[in-house]
Amino acid sequence: MNEKNRQIPLKYRLFLMLFPFIVLITLFAYLPLFGWRFAFFNYRPGMPLRMADFVGLDWFKSIVDSPARQSEVLRVMRNTLAISGLGIAVSWLPIAFAILLTELRGVQYKKLVQTLTTIPNFISWVMVYSFAFVLFSVDAGLVNRILMDLGLINQGINFLLDTDHIWFKMTLWGMWKGLGWGSIMYLAAIAGIDQELYEAARVDGAGRFRQIWHITVPGLLPTYFVLLMLSIANLVNNGMDQYYVFRNAMNKDTIEVLDLYVYNLGFGRSTTSGIPFATAVSMLKSVISLTLLFAANRLSKILRGERIF
Repeated sequence: MNEKNRQIPLKYRLFLMLFPFIVLITLFAYLPLFGWRFAFFNYRPGMPLRMADFVGLDWFKSIVDSPARQSEVLRVMRNTLAISGLGIAVSWLPIAFAILLTELRGVQYKKLVQTLTTIPNFISWVMVYSFAFVLFSVDAGLVNRILMDLGLINQGINFLLDTDHIWFKMTLWGMWKGLGWGSIMYLAAIAGIDQELYEAARVDGAGRFRQIWHITVPGLLPTYFVLLMLSIANLVNNGMDQYYVFRNAMNKDTIEVLDLYVYNLGFGRSTTSGIPFATAVSMLKSVISLTLLFAANRLSKILRGERIF
């Protein structure tokens, strides 16, 4: 048998390349869905599921039937949609930052800025809160010490306990952490724009600003709209790490988002019905996310003439 006949066909080679990712997705995305069965039983921690009473859709009905639970779900949905909405409202900032980085002429300075703004993405939210505590704590916080040294305040202000504009503050922390990382895709998109367009624009007398407005921005819009549609589809999934470390007794009602609420139901409260009810809420969240994904895909078809998938 010659060398050509011993080669693995292309379709099998491509499958072998994708196989590790298929395994990871199966283990961490699809296999956990088996836990959805807890939502249909009156499960108590410590007892086998086979011994729990089957209750059908009772936990789902309790979201609407119980005024207290309905009020809680509406509260966390308000927090979730408000913070996610603010995130979508500032989603254009990575584009602006990527354009500014591209326009920097000093190569070393550009690399330094890009590195310093990308590093926060790899820092855990626990470390981010530690950094915030060093800056804004009452007694030894750097900001309070500077304000008192300048005579602007007489005593320290507890910024971390302040509930005013908490949604806006969480958005700012998220921007600081993800701005550099979010601009990487736009930097790649800028690198893919045909350079002859810029040369033709310069020949026609266009300055840097007009080149950005008429060439760079239109070249980035397709990427931006795809990411925007995915953000809309992911509206109710804004994570829990950030809000878990920043929550306290004063802001817990306004900072608790849906993911954090599900975690608190399942593990953070001493109620016996926490796990099945948390599973039911999580299932509804997944259904909402899937619905938003198809809606965003349809909206992309209407506005751009192209589907996301």
